[in-house]
Formats: sequence, structure tokens, C-alpha cells
Amino acid sequence: MRMVFVNKLKLNLLGFEAVPNARELGGYVLPDGGIIRHGLLLRGGSLSNATVADKQKLCSDFQVARVFDFRTDMELKLSPDPEIVGAKNIWLPTIDPEMEKLGTATLPGEAYRNLPVYLSKHASSPKVQEIARHIYIDMVVNEYTQLQYAAFLQSIINTPEGAIYWHCSQGKDRTGLGSAFLLAALGADRDLIISDFDLSNVCYKDEVKALTDEIRRNGGGIEEEKVVRTFIGVNTDYFIDALDLIDKTYGSLDDYLSQQLCLTDDDRVTLRERYLI
Repeated sequence: MRMVFVNKLKLNLLGFEAVPNARELGGYVLPDGGIIRHGLLLRGGSLSNATVADKQKLCSDFQVARVFDFRTDMELKLSPDPEIVGAKNIWLPTIDPEMEKLGTATLPGEAYRNLPVYLSKHASSPKVQEIARHIYIDMVVNEYTQLQYAAFLQSIINTPEGAIYWHCSQGKDRTGLGSAFLLAALGADRDLIISDFDLSNVCYKDEVKALTDEIRRNGGGIEEEKVVRTFIGVNTDYFIDALDLIDKTYGSLDDYLSQQLCLTDDDRVTLRERYLI
């Protein structure tokens, strides 16, 4: 049985009006005493519904230079990102298109249009439960996905000025993996990486509770709740399984960064000098 995880991190929300789960890594304290600078490393959900004020904040308050979009082609077409003045939009779909075509890594198109409704009907599906269990572990071992995250890190390294904003749809799973790799590159330990990932559950706790309550009323149980936690919030246990798989397969997360994501020692120095105080 896995030990209960207790998250002690402060939720550093960015204060947007219509961008979900938007927060920063600034203020995190690393094991060696380094502190991540505020206002530079920003993570969150899709910008497709960003208000004028949200876009102005990204432009003026944060001076965002790069917006990385990890969503699929289907998601992008349904809800394209707006242009942010002064920022370059970079599309890096982190789900392998071949896996997407096979339907082995993603939910069907109808789920993107109204995820809570889809899950209320299909959380008991063995296929949906299987996708939930493997959502993170499939991504960390997929070569296409690794190349996309490698490109993400290199693009950050090649952006010497301005803030970085990276996102998927809800700013939790694909965004959370990107955050995990970046935090590891900066020298964060496993506890901090897991804690940052788990904070998405704070942002989505009301939505998770509402849907799990509905599913319980309709006869659902623990397995259905795990599906809701995975697709509406995050399933931290499944994320930890992915970290364990990285250790088992590649030696350690540091080795994974070096071997699979092509991060050099000089790259790490560049990141630490730019983003730590």
C-alpha cells in the first residue's frame, strides 16, 4: 500500500480570469538552497478563453517570450491559442499521433467537448480505466513524447529573456510532466517534483468532488473515482508509478534527462544561472 502523500507547497496562482490552473514555479526552494525566481516559469491550462486582461497580464506583467502548447491537433483546432503580443507560440504535441490514431493513449473526440459528461457515462469502461492507469507511464517511455519534451527544454535554454508559459488543456498532466522535467533539470528533488504535480488537485478539487459524488450516486466505486481523479484532477499515485518506471528503466530521473531528453551539464548550468537565485 502506498503511503499517503501530504503536499506542503504553497499554490502560487497567477490570478488570471479565465485560464485554469495557471501558476508559477517561482519561490520553490531546492535542496541545495537555491530558490526559483518569481515571474519567469509559468504553467497552466489552455489560453483559448483568456480574457483581454489575461492576455495583457501575460504581455505586460510577465513579458512572456514563449508559449508552449502541448495539446493534440484535435484540441488545437477546437480551441486555438490567441496571440500574445511579444510572445512566440510553439506547438509541441506531446501525445504520439500514432498512439492517438489507435486510441490507445487518449479518449475519443467526444470527451474533449465535455469531459465531465463523458466520464459520468464511461468511467466504468475497462478501456477508459486502462488509459487512466497508463496515461503517464506510456508518455515517459514513448520516443516521440521524449523528443517533444527534449525540444521543450532546448527551446527554454535558447530563450535568454522573458518568461515562459507552457500548457496543455487543463494544465495538469502533460503540463505537469513538463514541469517535472524542468524542475529536475534545476535540481529539484523527488518530493518537490511530486508536490508541484499534485497541486493541480487543489485547483480542481471542486470539479473532482462534484463528479465523484455523481458517480457514487450512480453506483460507481473506487476504480471510477480513480478515473475521475486522473482526468479531472491528477492521479498522483499514477504519476509516482511513472517516476518509479523511469528509475527502473533508465537508472534515475537525472539519467533520463541526459539520455532521453538530451540535456547536457552545460544546459543545466544555463538553466540554473537564469532561473535560480
